[in-house]
Amino acid sequence: MADKNIEAMRAQILTDALPYIQKYYGKTVVVKYGGNAMINPELKYAVMSDIILLSLVGIKIVLVHGGGPEISGMLKKLGIESKFVGGLRYTDKDTAEVVQMVLSGKTNKDLVSLIETEGGKAIGLCGIDGSMIKCTKMNDDEFDYGFVGEITAIDPAPIEKVLEENYIPVIATVGIDSEGQVYNINADTAAAEIAAALGAENIITLTDIPGLLRDVNDPSTLISEIHVDEVASLIDSGIISGGMIPKMLSCEKAVRSGVKKAVMIDGRVPHSILIEMFSKEGIGTLMKM
Repeated sequence: MADKNIEAMRAQILTDALPYIQKYYGKTVVVKYGGNAMINPELKYAVMSDIILLSLVGIKIVLVHGGGPEISGMLKKLGIESKFVGGLRYTDKDTAEVVQMVLSGKTNKDLVSLIETEGGKAIGLCGIDGSMIKCTKMNDDEFDYGFVGEITAIDPAPIEKVLEENYIPVIATVGIDSEGQVYNINADTAAAEIAAALGAENIITLTDIPGLLRDVNDPSTLISEIHVDEVASLIDSGIISGGMIPKMLSCEKAVRSGVKKAVMIDGRVPHSILIEMFSKEGIGTLMKM
């Protein structure tokens, strides 16, 4: 009887997921991958299995990744201090070279290899390829970020070509300017711009917290849903602060640019992507118009 109950539960899970699979079939979903889910092996496998499953059921998944911990680790090995300004990594000339090497090389290819090993099909890209992510130096009256780029245009053609061939594009977020200078691009910002350029149905950002919290020390203060017009006031009040600012501004930009919804979820929860996409309640913080 126990085995029959288990089988019934499994069948119910699949039945419950069916309407959501139908909803997203053929649609593009951008996943911004970062945080603890990138460095914890168990979570990494869970995320990749989610990505592969979504691709196999006909959803066009685009994986955009950062690599903060690996970049910081390599900088430490090389004796270069990691600095952050206004929630963004300060990128001098030496750091820019390390970012390009780590993101476009090791991190990107490790993810492609993992997807392939687990039965998926993936192709690694970076913003330099085909000048996919065009940018200029980020100008700010308050801060100098060094070689941190501000996106001026996204050419979605390389990504669309990969999707047409039924591969998962895995994108490292470095960009290039008109002179050929390579820049570090904030991964949350890049994911939002890519989602907008692709006309994505959804953008999902993996974080190391349950979502946007009114009190960062109290997970029970999760804000489950916000309107794009609330972002500015939440920043002014300090509820959105530090590294959360570029994340939420990126979500806002994506939604205002036509992406149906932007969701920030806890990447520390195994299979959080599937929970978000295939359940009525979802998980994390939803931003919409």
